[in-house]
Order: sequence, then C-alpha cells, then structure tokens
Amino acid sequence: MKNLEPEDKFSSSGYEMVKALHNHTKGKILLVDDNPFSRLNLVDLLNFEGYEVVEIDEHVDVIYCVNQVNPDLILLELNLPKQNPLEICKNLKESEVTALIPIVFITVRRDRESRLQSLNAGGDDLLVKPIDRLELTSRVKSLIRQKHLNENLDKTEEVLFRLAGIMENPYLDNYSSVSKLAVLTQEFGKYLQLNERQIQSLIYAAYLHDVGTVVLPESIMLKKGELTELEREIVNQHVLIGEKICQPLKNRLDILPIIRHHHERWDGSGYPDGLIGSDIPWLAQVFQIVDIYHAITNERPYKQALSPLEAMKIIAEETAKGWRNPELVKEFITFISQTESIALNHIA
Repeated sequence: MKNLEPEDKFSSSGYEMVKALHNHTKGKILLVDDNPFSRLNLVDLLNFEGYEVVEIDEHVDVIYCVNQVNPDLILLELNLPKQNPLEICKNLKESEVTALIPIVFITVRRDRESRLQSLNAGGDDLLVKPIDRLELTSRVKSLIRQKHLNENLDKTEEVLFRLAGIMENPYLDNYSSVSKLAVLTQEFGKYLQLNERQIQSLIYAAYLHDVGTVVLPESIMLKKGELTELEREIVNQHVLIGEKICQPLKNRLDILPIIRHHHERWDGSGYPDGLIGSDIPWLAQVFQIVDIYHAITNERPYKQALSPLEAMKIIAEETAKGWRNPELVKEFITFISQTESIALNHIA
C-alpha cells in the first residue's frame, strides 16, 4: 500500500473531524459519506449513543484516513462519486493491519445486487438509508464487540505462540526454531495440495503442539540420558495437557486433534489413544512426519543435530517397523529431496 503524506490527500475543503464530547466512548467510528446532511444525522445519533465519530467526505483518501484514525468500525457510503468503495473495502480486508475492522456499507439503493456486491467485497453488513436508529446502533454495537473479541483472541494466540517457542529449552529463545518448523510444515502442506484452512491448522499446530510441556518437570525435559518408564509416562501427558490449554481457541478447534494425536503410530503402538492406521487424523499424520524430521535435524539438549539424509534413514526405519504411514513417508521423501536438494530415492 502506498505511503501517503497528509498533504497529498487531504484537501483544504471537505475534511472535518467530529469527536464525542466525553472522554470515555464505546468505540471510534469512521464515517465516510459524500452527503453532509446524512453525515450530520449519523454523527448526532452515534455521538448520542456514546461513540466517537470521525467524519470525512469523498475528497479524503479513505485508506490513508483509516491508517491514521485506527477506527473500531467504518461506515462507508456505497456510491462515492470520486472513489471506489468496493475496492477500498477489499484493500482494507486484505491488509493484516486493517482486516479486523468491520465495514458497514450505507446506501439509498435497496436492490439485491448492491447487497451482493458489498458482501463479495468483504463488507460486514449493508444498511439502507434512511437508516433505522435501532438497527444502526444494534449492528454497530455487535460488530465492535466482535472486533474486540477477535483482537483479544489474536493477543491470546500470540502469547501461546511465544510460550510454545521456548518449550524445548527454557533457557533459550527457540521461537526461531519453531518458526522454521512452521514454514516446513506449511510447504509440505502445499506440496500435498491441502486447502488453505488445513495448511493454517498445520501452522498453528507447529507453534502449539508441545505447549503442554510447560507444566512438565524441568529435570525431565532437560534430562540427557534415557527416561525411566515413569518419566516417559509423565512426558506422554503433554499432548493431553496441550489439548486442554488450546481448547479456548474457539476458531481453531481443528488443531486439537493434531495436538492430541501427533505421537500416534500407524501400527497402534503410539499414544495417547493407540489409534491405528487411518483412524489417526490425517493432519496429525502430516504434521507428525515433519515434526519428527525437524526434531532429528535440529539440536536438542540431549543430542546433536543429524543431517537430512540421516533423518530420512531413521524415518524409513521407523516406517519399516510399522510406525509411520508408508505412502505419506514416500511423499515426504520426495518433498524433502526437492527441498533440501539431496538424493533420497534409494531410501524409498
């Protein structure tokens, strides 16, 4: 997006900001309308309801103003003569910075095409003028509340990601290592032609799959020798703990089976549920292969990193034992041979 200075876009006329008279508001609304009488009515109504309103007309660059004002909601006239509101909406929804801001189109048109155009552009709603006061305040309140919930969820996820990044070694910031796992998982998902939602779930899982280890004893997590049977049972609980920790992520419940089942084995000898073959969730199988490869090729407190070729030999041996999905392993061997530029054909 082009970085514009105020003098590039703000004309001497047509720019006006109207703020609520009190300091504590229910939220900040950007109102974009070329009709001054329509703006006046909406500003008065929204101010009365306790919202701070910034109003602009068609002479002001909307995207620039959004980035300056950072509103909680945008009321956008669908028929601006000098700007394309549908393109404005698309651009705002495609930007990570502004994607969560609700956009409500306002128009005098009542036709079905206008509603479809606004929704296809990414708009959250469309209100027809003259706008009913109760309908307006109800939609504004609901959409701003949802925006704040989404923002809080993003903050929760960020904290979880950072927490997950230090799970393998509490004395080092391993966020970089986990990020590499996420990238490799994403690329393997693309190679398998998974859909966007599935790939996003794999990325989330890369960050959160071992978050349950946060409650495990440090003496076990950093032990350099063999674990005792009791210690192994304790470690195995991390998938169930991680699943419980991530349950509040309501819009990402599809990562829970990955977290729970990424230590299952094809022959049923894995944990926690001893699932066999195709009973193991598909995304858990996909993630598991990448996670094993990543663990082998990266240094741990108890071992040195091995080469990609050595890692694939180990995975092939585990597949021969019946631990891994043989068809999926073949796909991964091909993928890694392309990614790492090494010859692995003899392993398959």
